[in-house]
Amino acid sequence: MSGTSLDGVDAALLETDGETITAIGPALTLPYPAHLRAALRDLLDRAPVLAVDDFALLATTRDMTLHHAAAVRALAVPADMIGFHGQTILHRPEAAVTWQIGDAALLARETGLPVAWDFRSADVAAGGQGAPLVPLFHQALAMGLERPLAVLNIGGVANLTWIGAGNLIACDTGPGNALLDDYCLRHTGEAMDRDGRLAAAGTADEAILAQLLAHPFFARPAPKSLDRQDFATALPLVESLAPSDATATLAAFTARAVAATPWPAQPSRLLVTGGGRHNPAIMTALRQVFACPVEPVESVGWDGDALEAQCFAYLAARVQRGLPLSEPGTTGVPKPMTGGRLASPDLHPN
Repeated sequence: MSGTSLDGVDAALLETDGETITAIGPALTLPYPAHLRAALRDLLDRAPVLAVDDFALLATTRDMTLHHAAAVRALAVPADMIGFHGQTILHRPEAAVTWQIGDAALLARETGLPVAWDFRSADVAAGGQGAPLVPLFHQALAMGLERPLAVLNIGGVANLTWIGAGNLIACDTGPGNALLDDYCLRHTGEAMDRDGRLAAAGTADEAILAQLLAHPFFARPAPKSLDRQDFATALPLVESLAPSDATATLAAFTARAVAATPWPAQPSRLLVTGGGRHNPAIMTALRQVFACPVEPVESVGWDGDALEAQCFAYLAARVQRGLPLSEPGTTGVPKPMTGGRLASPDLHPN
């Protein structure tokens, strides 16, 4: 899995039939080198006008795919198949567009393993949001935990899974780490607010927060999803603030956007995964707006750094078996929707 934070490739081993999770294996993160991260960011910025034969697109897709192959080799475990999400550079479901770059056939040849890929396009073509795709995995992983339960993933964009006694609801909630990362890179040269130190020294600006939360996205019912760039206009609003106050405001925005998400009932607890759980400023902001316990997923024995990679292993098994990847309550698709394609090591993808 390579997410909207553009920080690298997470690889994880999962033993599953696409329904039951029978074992969880090792995991690792292979960071992107600076030049590849910059190239991916350039594609993301240009995606709305990018031609499919753009040389930089083709070259970066190959380099990114080879980096995924290196992550598989570094994991050094026997496997039957690979789930390959690719890198999202554009997500506009309202226009029936979702674009994840990556060469599944090349990855299959490099690793000698069949590769499940293209997880989102069938959902979007059927009228769904194409995201988030983690809810069915969260539900399988949460067997035996008290419900209702909410699982919040804070990557570049944040998404929430609400697991009830018999129903599953999910949506993107708003920005995750993307705004903070972009602000910090521009103002400090670091790609993140490490340990939330900058935000912890500041105070959120309530007037700017009110402007940010007036965005029309928050008035839309779930299911709903976002592109990483949808809240890019937030950054000019905080430019007049001191860096500590600007980052405190952006961290509070992430938390309050989650709190603004419609859900049927207060969960018994909120479990937080993704890179955002490492930011104490975001976790503190979440605890200020939720009455239930807010805990990292490690509190129930999950690995928050590996969860999304594990998810696409789980979904790969579902692609192979023709099982749904999404449901009406998770992406707004009209009925449970299968999807994905398979690439063989010695054949072109079907």
